[in-house]
Amino acid sequence: MQSETVNILGVGVSAINMSLALNAIDNWIQARQRQVVCVANVHTVMECQRDAVFREIYSHAGMVTPDGMPLVWVSHLQGFSQVGRVYGPDLMLAVCESGIAKGYRHFFYGGAAGVTERLAESLSQRFPGLQVVGSVSPPFRALSADERKKDLATINAAEPDIVWVGLGAPKQEYWMHESRPDLHAPILIGVGAAFDFHAGVKKQAPVWMQRLGLEWFFRLMSEPRRLWKRYLINNPIFVLLVLTQLLHIKQYNLER
Repeated sequence: MQSETVNILGVGVSAINMSLALNAIDNWIQARQRQVVCVANVHTVMECQRDAVFREIYSHAGMVTPDGMPLVWVSHLQGFSQVGRVYGPDLMLAVCESGIAKGYRHFFYGGAAGVTERLAESLSQRFPGLQVVGSVSPPFRALSADERKKDLATINAAEPDIVWVGLGAPKQEYWMHESRPDLHAPILIGVGAAFDFHAGVKKQAPVWMQRLGLEWFFRLMSEPRRLWKRYLINNPIFVLLVLTQLLHIKQYNLER
């Protein structure tokens, strides 16, 4: 984990902003350190309350970014004024742009059929000189041992510096945790819906809604059947639990 973390319901969220995140990723790549980067929001913090294994995966990540604005606000309330939003889709753009001069090699793992190809094309047009060295769109079902081994071999043969994982939470976190020992790439970053956003498959919330912490409402209106439970149940419970923590009604210990 980062040396400084914010305890949010027992989940250690890195006390960072975009500049600090980029610096850490650069240092890890230069040193060839194998790290996992998770992006945390209300949904994943609440998933950590229900799933002890998922919480442990977060505790072993090299970085847990404050992907959602509520996590930024809770960080500020706890005295971490330097914390800024490190949103998965924005992190992807920032790393792609800053890595061009350094020759960083990118691999995309996840997304529906055809999405990674569209993603690679979109990012390559946006950032001339970007090195995309491969992509795999695995089936949505559980992979067999042979299929998993083949995917890992494909990734290693491409020799990327960064593997972007777009399987959605918690699936992508489980995949990164299980695959980390077998992958040579220094950095694995789980970015969820960033694949669909940058490939043009799904629309992102307007910037003003993101800044106000209303992206959840935009996504709920876009996919109500799939996301209603995540937002209409998780969000109120998150607020109540955070209040119990901030008011010292309940203590939440960080997983170590």
